[in-house]
Amino acid sequence: MKLISLMSGGIDSPVASYQMLKQGVELVAVHFHNETPGKAGVEHKVIKLCKKLSETGPVKLYLIPFKDVQMELIKTIPADYRMIVYRRFMFRIAEKILEKENAVGFVTGDNIGQVASQTLDNITVIYAATKQKILTPLLGANKVDTVRIAREIGTFDISVIPYEDCCSFLIAKHPMTKAKLENVERLESAVKNQEEMIQKAAENAKIMPFPALVQSAQ
Repeated sequence: MKLISLMSGGIDSPVASYQMLKQGVELVAVHFHNETPGKAGVEHKVIKLCKKLSETGPVKLYLIPFKDVQMELIKTIPADYRMIVYRRFMFRIAEKILEKENAVGFVTGDNIGQVASQTLDNITVIYAATKQKILTPLLGANKVDTVRIAREIGTFDISVIPYEDCCSFLIAKHPMTKAKLENVERLESAVKNQEEMIQKAAENAKIMPFPALVQSAQ
């Protein structure tokens, strides 16, 4: 079974990915980056995370440019809704990768209520961007337990390296926490050339395979 992991670079998504790898899943990690001065450092961090995860099972990494999509969304989407819409477009782009890889669903590191984009209302709206299955192994997890696992598997020290997250780019100080799908879809309807942007972002991905180190050591 193959799954697409939305890899943010934080603590949670590598742990969620690890838990799927332990079940024998073939993992394709998708990371969205912006064109910032720190881009190279962010990419290096995500690469290190995927190398560490490959000690458990095979990982293929897609590094996807997100700047053009964000710049277009910023023209239309109010700041308090941008984080939600960013993530919805990430799912739509990642769906192209899912189709290309013949994967059967997504895995995320979402943890209910931990940040603004992960309230129950917002998660429901974000996940509605795709009809594919979404696995959330950490949804009700205690953060202390997630950090403990991250330390045990060696991803914690990598995850806490400072980085610029696409989802926090030009959003409101107090983002929307109780979004309604009809309102979000109405806002998105004003965004131009959506399918072209989504296809272009997927096509411009940098692909890096990380064979399972546990297998190569045998």
